[in-house]
Amino acid sequence: MKPVAIIGGTGFYEPGLLADVSERIVATPYGMATVHTGSYAGTPLVFVARHGADHSLPPHRVNYRANIWALYEMGVQSVFATAASGSLTPQIPPGSLCLCDQFLDFTRSRVSTFFEGGEWGVRHVDMTSPYCPRLRTVLAASAAEEGIALGTGATYVCTEGPRFETPAEIRAYAQLGGQLVGMTGVPEVVLAREAGMCYASVAIATNSAAGLAGHPLTHAEVVEAMAAAVARVRGLILRAAVAVADVNCTECAGSLLPVREGA
Repeated sequence: MKPVAIIGGTGFYEPGLLADVSERIVATPYGMATVHTGSYAGTPLVFVARHGADHSLPPHRVNYRANIWALYEMGVQSVFATAASGSLTPQIPPGSLCLCDQFLDFTRSRVSTFFEGGEWGVRHVDMTSPYCPRLRTVLAASAAEEGIALGTGATYVCTEGPRFETPAEIRAYAQLGGQLVGMTGVPEVVLAREAGMCYASVAIATNSAAGLAGHPLTHAEVVEAMAAAVARVRGLILRAAVAVADVNCTECAGSLLPVREGA
């Protein structure tokens, strides 16, 4: 059984969540990645704390390539991610959970590919469906089983951070079709596709975006909203992880990366 990965904030993981937990440091061509392995209901899981164990990494300094490469080396096929987001529309009020189905990339300093023209040449990966339809279907079914309200499709705008966006930027993103805005979803989703992994993101609307909330945004507001939502998100993703462990996906398969050792 292939392990299923969860990428999330430090609040997602808690002691006792997984059985047989161990910490592992994985050496990658892009640096070291720290993961926690274990199992849930018999399903092998790998958890990555995106911002580090003590939440010390801002979004633009997360080593996305090392994290995804480590999961690739460990044989992961399916990745569930969380994304704290600001809402650009009244249709997604604070506290809502929503599946991303498209994204707009407004990051600037991040390397967003494994293929930079060196040993592996130049590759162009298709992003027509950036978020795996199979995982999204499983998440929607799991939400229904858990009695959790879950929006089934939204365009996620990824900004550089770590600052919040200006009201003018938020108006522009909304005009371009964005419905949620965050700082961590890209290049994670792109790298996962280059590695041939299924990837889905559950966005948590922690606040109304700048200019829509009626008050200045604070980091504390986001942290509090995430803490209030984490139990729902945890139950949803764990149920979905168990459901997808033995299901193969042909739409996202086909890694562009070198063959894994021993594969």
